[in-house]
Amino acid sequence: QSGQRGTLLRCFIDSERGITVDDCERVSRQLSDLIEAEQLYNEAYTLEVSSPGVDRPLFTPEQIARQCGEQIEVKLSDLFEGRRRIAGELLGVEGETVKLADADSEYEIPLRMIDKAKVVYEWTT
Repeated sequence: QSGQRGTLLRCFIDSERGITVDDCERVSRQLSDLIEAEQLYNEAYTLEVSSPGVDRPLFTPEQIARQCGEQIEVKLSDLFEGRRRIAGELLGVEGETVKLADADSEYEIPLRMIDKAKVVYEWTT
């Protein structure tokens, strides 16, 4: 991403155990050193390293499958059973299909139709 202050390089890191500020700082130093050593940018840049956060996007079938039992939301490339967005409990990923259930129905959505997927958290107090 480019702007008046140069290029913004955004890097998301993730781990099964979670991400700490120390992890972000360590990766930021390592990437900065690599960028400088390899002279990848000759202009001003800002490096931003962070965790994808609570509402992290799910990019791969493996990432989606790890959320089995969680509430997720998918945005679809085309209408599927009259809908473009479906939210519900992830029942699983089998082959090229995501199985999702909301209060009314169960869906078997082809992976190729999913543009975006994310975990949906309900905050309680």
